[in-house]
Amino acid sequence: MPPIYIYKHPELEEYTEVVQGMNDKHVYFDSEGLEWKRVFTIPNASIDSQIDPYSSKQFVESTANKKGSFGDMMDYSKEMSQKRAEANGGIDPVREKTFKDYSEKRNGAKHFDEIKSKGYESKNLKVDFSE
Repeated sequence: MPPIYIYKHPELEEYTEVVQGMNDKHVYFDSEGLEWKRVFTIPNASIDSQIDPYSSKQFVESTANKKGSFGDMMDYSKEMSQKRAEANGGIDPVREKTFKDYSEKRNGAKHFDEIKSKGYESKNLKVDFSE
């Protein structure tokens, strides 16, 4: 989609938006032949602000070409988890499924993050990571 450029009437406080190609000459004349002045704005791109927190495909696509560290990607993943939790009464269903799958594949062993968040207790041992 071609970008939208903003033009201001040279004498009045009137503005208009004009769709023009990036390589077009950026001038605008109204129906009376009056040339309007171009208004330069700071671009604000928000490419992935509406990513579906349940879509692993969208997550991969949105992070594939981003620059940043592994930690940055983990922080972004945590944001998606928080969004899912907010929508589900404080519990992230994707995270819970991951814990369940991990436990099933390992004869009931708990994932470290699950122990860390919920603690662990048996008849001989109690582990609590809360401070």
